[in-house]
Amino acid sequence: MTGDLFDATSMYDEDYLHFFAGGSGGGDGGGAPTHGPVVGTAYPGVDAAADLVWRLLGLEPGMAVLDLACGHGALATTLAARGCAVTGLDSSAVFLDRARADAAAAGVAVDYVAGDMRELPAWTGRFDRVINWTTAFGYFDDDVNRGVLAGIGRVLRPGGRMAMDLDNQVKFLSGYTPSRVTAARDNGDMLVDRHRLDPLTGRFEVERTVVRDGRARRLTFLKRLFGFPELRDWCAAAGFTAVSAYGEDGRPLSAVHHRMVVVAQR
Repeated sequence: MTGDLFDATSMYDEDYLHFFAGGSGGGDGGGAPTHGPVVGTAYPGVDAAADLVWRLLGLEPGMAVLDLACGHGALATTLAARGCAVTGLDSSAVFLDRARADAAAAGVAVDYVAGDMRELPAWTGRFDRVINWTTAFGYFDDDVNRGVLAGIGRVLRPGGRMAMDLDNQVKFLSGYTPSRVTAARDNGDMLVDRHRLDPLTGRFEVERTVVRDGRARRLTFLKRLFGFPELRDWCAAAGFTAVSAYGEDGRPLSAVHHRMVVVAQR
């Protein structure tokens, strides 16, 4: 595996769940914990996100769905409860433990798999739909990011579709700030981020300070910002057709939307 730009295990851990997977720090886990200027989430909850995915992808009970980089499984479990045959893949053991526990508590069957989106299993043509939600794409170098798109195309059946939820670059940059308190809890726990945008690479670099239980630690992470025309061309190069983009309300993408949901067909 190649293309690592930061230590993902230091970011996607128990602290992340503490702030973003329920409670006052991040809603019910169904929205989009933002990594940039927008504070909060563009989706009011997991049901709203599931409704949008269901409509944009034309989901039906019984469809085979891959939630790629499923995180702690809020969306995957919700879609499974609506009748889809859902597989969730993520590289974080902490997230997968939480996802399996939540699915079991809800009495829902989801096949949660430990893996890396850069090296998908031998699932060629297995899925009717693939979802990649909450800015879970663009964390590697550009060649590897393109390879991830090719991998998504491989695991989709002919005529299958994907939906990818990302920051809307235009809105994101209009609210750019050098630093902010990204999340805060009533007991004083907080995440404080310092931002740097590299215009030569299109990467957004973040130095995060995690304050929890009176202790502080620092980590860094990076993500790639995409405008729709660029990502549309990447999708086309990976073999996708009918590439379109919508905002968090399901309407065609505009400058006022916080989220960019890219839908493409294999």
